[in-house]
Amino acid sequence: MNTKRSLRSSWRLGVVAAVVGMALFPAAQPLAQTKPAQIVINDSGGDMQKAMRNIFYGEFEKRNGVKVVNTSPPDLGKLKAMVESGNVEWAVTEISGEDALRAEQSGLLEPLDLKIIDLSKFPQHLQNRKFVFPKSVYSTVMGYRTDVFKAPSVPQTWADFWNTQKFPGPRAMQNSPVDNLEFALLADGVPLDKLYPLDVDRAFRKMDAIKKNVAVWWTTGAQSAQVLIDKEVVMGTAWNGRYYNLIKDGAPIVIEWNGGAIKESAFAIPKGAKDAVWGQRFLAVAADAQMQGQYANVIGYPGLNLEAIKYTDPKIAPYLPTTYLTKQFWTDLNWWNENGAKVKERWARWILQ
Repeated sequence: MNTKRSLRSSWRLGVVAAVVGMALFPAAQPLAQTKPAQIVINDSGGDMQKAMRNIFYGEFEKRNGVKVVNTSPPDLGKLKAMVESGNVEWAVTEISGEDALRAEQSGLLEPLDLKIIDLSKFPQHLQNRKFVFPKSVYSTVMGYRTDVFKAPSVPQTWADFWNTQKFPGPRAMQNSPVDNLEFALLADGVPLDKLYPLDVDRAFRKMDAIKKNVAVWWTTGAQSAQVLIDKEVVMGTAWNGRYYNLIKDGAPIVIEWNGGAIKESAFAIPKGAKDAVWGQRFLAVAADAQMQGQYANVIGYPGLNLEAIKYTDPKIAPYLPTTYLTKQFWTDLNWWNENGAKVKERWARWILQ
């Protein structure tokens, strides 16, 4: 009898404890069920933001019923300050390749949820990304004026770019060792797949050979293309989209993709973002092949879903870096992250000599 009373008492106490516990500590609701009115996505602004708005942001809003509010520009320092203060404004932020690597190594990013974000159609080396979403791709390429160099005698390699006797005239290059050292080594005969680790001394020696022929060391994307239009130079380097915008307007320019330097523009979710799940859902839209195809039609910087070409205007495909992946090299961000500071110091001294 006492045993029965004891069991009933224990049962009652258990029920009371459970009720009290539920009152004091209500069950946490999954973040995915807490739909915000809006999320903030930080991007690079300008024409790219307009294209993102018309395609990716609009599609996300349509699928999820959540408004996208934009801020800009990407800023690693601001990202770090947000995360460290615990006051994270952004659900997603655009971030450059080198900054993305630093942010990942510093623990500033949420892991990607690959159950939500499908990377299976991306290049194999990108399919298991842990923190950095490969938003789009662009290349630093060679461009030249077609009214100066006519087929069949046109520059096709970096060795040709360096060959000022066969292809005379002033050049333009970016005022940065990034890309230029790789181009110098390619011009000196190093194969695409043997570039890294960079032989810095050899690269600078080759840069010495072209330096006097570089009339413009450009510092902005707009300048890189404009000097070719203004005939300040006959040949130069630029980001492919800069040349594409001029070519589609009828400019006498040709892009040479051979030996181009491929880089990613990336998205990431800041560590501690309150709307992280909705950030994951946005990245799922950004990974969609059809959306990427439409984006490439507008901006010239395609995503890395290899199925996107099915939704890309065939007239535009020849101007996209994803059409020529095998002719180019991927910039080794790890190498630049480890060695970039010293190399950039050396470049700053070299450019003034």
